[in-house]
Amino acid sequence: MSLDLSKIRTEIDAVDHEIVALLEKRMHLVDQVVAYKEATGMPIYDGNREAAILEKVANLVEDKSYQTTIVDTFEAMMRHSRKFQKGQLGDSK
Repeated sequence: MSLDLSKIRTEIDAVDHEIVALLEKRMHLVDQVVAYKEATGMPIYDGNREAAILEKVANLVEDKSYQTTIVDTFEAMMRHSRKFQKGQLGDSK
């Protein structure tokens, strides 16, 4: 089996393009969550919700050798989402 690093990197670039589009779509939804939390006075952080998401993500990973890395990625994504929400709400929560 011959490996072509250039081809692999091209495929990674294509996947990255898809990931960015999905993350942007997710952030549009986060904007809606911010509006809801602002309107209802809900706090930004919901530990139970985040724990449930991380458990769900862990269960979705088919190749378990990637599980920790993928769960850590989602954990970081949610941390950055909270930071974004705080910025949108002016750190009032």
